[in-house]
Amino acid sequence: MVHVDPSNANAAPDVHQVEFNTIASSFGGLATRVSQMHKYLYRIGAYGDAPYINEFSLPDNPALTGLADGLAEGHKAYGEGVVSKEIAILFLVQDGERNTFDQRSLEYSILERYNIKSYRITFSEIPLLTTLHHTTRALLYHPPQRPCTSSPIEISTVYFRAGYDPSDYLSPQSWTSRAHIERSRAIKCPTILTQLAGSKKIQQVLAAPALPSSSATFSTKSFTLPTFLPHASPETIVKLERTFAKIYPLDTSPLGLQAREIALDPALAMGYVLKPQREGGGNNIYKSKIPAFLSSIPEDHWSGYILMELIVTPGRVRNMVLRNGEAMEGEVVGELGVYGVCLWDAAAGKDEVGWVKVNKEAGWLLRTKGSGSEEGGVAAGFGCVDSVVLVD
Repeated sequence: MVHVDPSNANAAPDVHQVEFNTIASSFGGLATRVSQMHKYLYRIGAYGDAPYINEFSLPDNPALTGLADGLAEGHKAYGEGVVSKEIAILFLVQDGERNTFDQRSLEYSILERYNIKSYRITFSEIPLLTTLHHTTRALLYHPPQRPCTSSPIEISTVYFRAGYDPSDYLSPQSWTSRAHIERSRAIKCPTILTQLAGSKKIQQVLAAPALPSSSATFSTKSFTLPTFLPHASPETIVKLERTFAKIYPLDTSPLGLQAREIALDPALAMGYVLKPQREGGGNNIYKSKIPAFLSSIPEDHWSGYILMELIVTPGRVRNMVLRNGEAMEGEVVGELGVYGVCLWDAAAGKDEVGWVKVNKEAGWLLRTKGSGSEEGGVAAGFGCVDSVVLVD
């Protein structure tokens, strides 16, 4: 999101990173469709003579094909089946999945572009419909509609659209199911380690600043980031650090204790948001609500949250959004997400040339929400999928 320093009226707008999502990054299919819709509306004259909207200012969003290409790369890297001649991709989805149309468009694209089949099962169906081969650890899918005597389907790549929410792990069997997938030789999108790498706590550690001189003012200089970029120049490190919103722990470390002082002060807390280790939107605590919320939960639970500086967006604009069949007009702000595809061979080791097989951008997601809404999640009911307009 674009951020302006509220303490400096003359500061130029900057780009600030909100978060990383490394599991179930959704709406790639819908983002592409919305981009196509807006270009269609332009071509039929729905936008009148708006000078900033033209054939070139509405770029095609390649998110759908980019994400399909990424899953196809995983399928290709898996190679020949070791147990079955029929190989496919498996989508793990939540019970009562509401985002089916977005996911289906990705399945169709994989089939149309690469002739690769994909199947869907819920997270709770893992022990019912899949097995591990006893020697090769191949993940085998047994479609319920097929006779039990028929050959199973070997899974090349598991795409997690579930497994990120506490509701997915309500029993010991749920954890056994996750371990079952992780133990398989199938390529995982993501692995459990990749999922954890996208957690709020890891983001906080990467952006961890040097100790502040006062409880109200923090330095933005990271002491962790250079560890992971040992060959980057100091100038590059500074540029990356500038994209980080300030994030602090709420543990009992010196930095955490000073962050607690801010979080418990009603005036200082107005510039922050409290985030749990959750995905999917709708779980954050904002501004003046933070002190009372912390006081309502046991103190030994505080370390499960991070404290993040609020992003202050400049120059709100008026626009109209369509949600649940209703057109609403008012001030809006946007949040831009960039999809990416990364495939690596962990067994090769990071010192081996070519251990990263694929690493590329894969389109984008623009979410628009009302300026009065603190949350931005689309599925959670706060934002809408949008498309970008390029202007000079």
